Amino acid sequence: MDLTWRATALERLGDRRFDLLVIGGGIIGAGIANEASRTGLSVALVDRGDFASGTSSASSKLIHGGLRYLRLGDIRLVREAHQERRALMRTVAPNLVRRLTFLLPLYEQGPYRRFSIQTGLWLYSTLARERLGGVLRPERAARSVPGLRLDRLQGCGLYSDAWTHDARLCLANIRAAEDRGAVVLNYAEAVTLSAAKGRVGRASVRDRIGDQTVEVEARAVVNATGPWIDHVRRLEDPQARPSSRLSKGVHAVLALDEPWSAALIIPHDRVRVSFAVPWEGMLLLGTTDTLYEGDPADVGVTEEDVQQVLAEAAVALGERVLRPEALRSTFAGLRVLPGAEGSTVSARRETVLLRGPKGMLSIAGGKLTTYRRIALEALDELRPDLGLPRLDRRPHPLPGAADLFDAAQRIGGLHPELAPAVRLHLAHFYGLLAPELLAPAEDDPSLLEQLHPEAPDIAAQVLYARAREWACTDEDVLGRRTTLSLRGLKPAADRLPA
Repeated sequence: MDLTWRATALERLGDRRFDLLVIGGGIIGAGIANEASRTGLSVALVDRGDFASGTSSASSKLIHGGLRYLRLGDIRLVREAHQERRALMRTVAPNLVRRLTFLLPLYEQGPYRRFSIQTGLWLYSTLARERLGGVLRPERAARSVPGLRLDRLQGCGLYSDAWTHDARLCLANIRAAEDRGAVVLNYAEAVTLSAAKGRVGRASVRDRIGDQTVEVEARAVVNATGPWIDHVRRLEDPQARPSSRLSKGVHAVLALDEPWSAALIIPHDRVRVSFAVPWEGMLLLGTTDTLYEGDPADVGVTEEDVQQVLAEAAVALGERVLRPEALRSTFAGLRVLPGAEGSTVSARRETVLLRGPKGMLSIAGGKLTTYRRIALEALDELRPDLGLPRLDRRPHPLPGAADLFDAAQRIGGLHPELAPAVRLHLAHFYGLLAPELLAPAEDDPSLLEQLHPEAPDIAAQVLYARAREWACTDEDVLGRRTTLSLRGLKPAADRLPA
């Protein structure tokens, strides 16, 4: 594989002094790099693994206001999340962030009564500026969710949120930053930090693929490493005390025999819920919420985790949906919860900005839905360091942002031989960038072939992932730039481009 672009990026990292070095290429770091580059700052972004390879590709894939946060009293968080959800759906990434109806089943033995749910959904929908918030009869709900358990079901609360492909949203932000001149490099680990005149301004960054080290200088440094936050904080201050706890969340992906037109949010007590979400033509179940105290690199899924996910889904779904052979894949991610005490389940999902003794800004916590707002708050904190003027907080489109169906129609006009499902998939992932992706197929029509007959991903995506999306390994392509790994599929060798 040609990785000469990495040598170029390493050279560019070492040949200038940047305004901002962002350590961590998940959704928060990607958002900061995007917004910082939009202000005209020179930006460097590095990550010890692939971009979005941690929490940012292991989320519940939801862009939502957080219905359960109402129960925790986080009205402000719910309002802000709804504002960001609207911005993402309407302006920032309408092809990637798609509206979805949610149903909340009310069983006789459940933790909530009909009146309290109606009241909560009315408030939630009011904050969302939506007109939903009623209660559906069981038979009507079952038409939207085939396999819904009807025994002792009194009805289903109704509201609206959205879903996305989290890794693709992260990559789109990195693409936006690079398009404006940012230098971005994955598999590049910050191994030391050093200061001049009491301020962190230099990082030794090691290329974990080529094993070369480069010195990166910047006026300001941001630690957006998620579960590795305290590891990087101790590069600045070896005595740094723990800033947060880690909560492990496990998801399972199942095949769907019948399409769902709505998702489920399943309450288990008066605080904890789980989800069953139709996602990329499959069913996404989760998530768990347990304290994790190991190395973030070692997080994984146990058989007990899977059984918990399936058992919680069985509260509202029948055996036909949850049959063992339907399981396609599982994954685990880590949430960063600021603070060192208390239950992970009831912990408030807040974001805390921490200043180190030598000026590095670390971000503890975060939420996929509000990543853009968190990025702007981080830059606001750095304004005195960087001499920034007042920030433009208006949402701006990411590269390729488009109406999903308009983009699909344009793809069909270019390549009518593509199946409708493939056109929609490409429009969803790439929007107006799809013609760029498909350009090599003019000379090599085999690039239009599907990588696997059960997935809409095509061979052109592999070439594009390597040429324009920084993919270095098979898993970079199959796990984060296509849907194959989550479908539990491997492409036939003869369908992969050389």
